[in-house]
Amino acid sequence: MIHGRRPQLSPIAHLGDATLRFVGDTGAMFLFLLESTARIFSSLGQFQKTVRQIYFIGVKSLSVITLIGLFTGMVIGLQMHYALAKFGAEGFLGAAVALSLVRELGPVLTAIMITGRAGSSMTAEIGVMRISEQVDALRVMDINPVGYLVSPKLAASILCFPILTAFFDLVGMAGGYLTGVLLLGGNSGVYFYRIQAYMKLSDVTGGFYKSLVFAIVVCTVCCFMGYYTHTRRDAVGPEAVSQATTAGVVTSCILILLSDYIMTSLLF
Repeated sequence: MIHGRRPQLSPIAHLGDATLRFVGDTGAMFLFLLESTARIFSSLGQFQKTVRQIYFIGVKSLSVITLIGLFTGMVIGLQMHYALAKFGAEGFLGAAVALSLVRELGPVLTAIMITGRAGSSMTAEIGVMRISEQVDALRVMDINPVGYLVSPKLAASILCFPILTAFFDLVGMAGGYLTGVLLLGGNSGVYFYRIQAYMKLSDVTGGFYKSLVFAIVVCTVCCFMGYYTHTRRDAVGPEAVSQATTAGVVTSCILILLSDYIMTSLLF
């Protein structure tokens, strides 16, 4: 008996298949976001679950945000001081550090750090519940899984990301002060005066707008990857959870940088 070979797809067919999957996943993710947003206020019990997620996403991320923000500010202060010294403009160090943090580095690095710490946990938690059929059990008990598992995380992310971003910015400015003023001998009064003189309200609100978009992106992507772990083609069972967690973190980081570029071009 002669067994026929499976036909090989051409590169164009592979590209078309990948494009269709991308469009389908994007549409499914958007509908997933709409449903989770609509169910944030579905019941009074959502408030207690949201508070627990605020503690998990926000409070437990403070140590990481503090450490990264401090060293980021110190590095920016060091690099900016040497760069500005070449033009005799060391007095603008405070403005350079503050604007770099508030406009770009604060929202982006905060979102990436939360993705690595909390976003990966979201994907793994929901993914384990999916492969162990706990999500199906929620449906049997007439509990909507998206409203029960995802909506509190989304609400907590929207609240926590801007607050953690503001905290990152403040700690980063303190780090720039340590390097530029205390270690390199800059003028303390000039440092804070330049921050006050050159930072505008639009800079601060632009950073907060970015953090809100990043919150929605990270929570939606990570929860979506975990919720549909059982549909993955590359693995099943526990391996699928690990693959979904990796995909959730990597995809979130890529979308953070992509949306940052788009928002920067629109806001500034």
